[in-house]
Amino acid sequence: MSILNTRKKEVRPIHPGEMLREDFLPDYGLTVSGLAEALGVSRQTVNELLRERRSVSPEMALRLSRLFGNSPEFWLNAQRAVELWDATQEIGSKVERIKPLTVA
Repeated sequence: MSILNTRKKEVRPIHPGEMLREDFLPDYGLTVSGLAEALGVSRQTVNELLRERRSVSPEMALRLSRLFGNSPEFWLNAQRAVELWDATQEIGSKVERIKPLTVA
């Protein structure tokens, strides 16, 4: 038996860049330059991610998971939650007008 979650989430999920900025960088004593070097990417790439102007790609999820010892799915799921929230805010009312199909 499963219970559907019918409540709408009222607060935007935390962007992976905010997680990195607020939790991971201070805990590991990393700077933007240090994180970029450890990941093998440019400072600009890290800066854009930390400022939430860039999404976590599958490639970046692999890099982050290797560095911090968690899974790529952790990073991709966090990004997916943000993107679904943003899409719902943008076109949610249009989606609500779609009538679900039923099996004949």
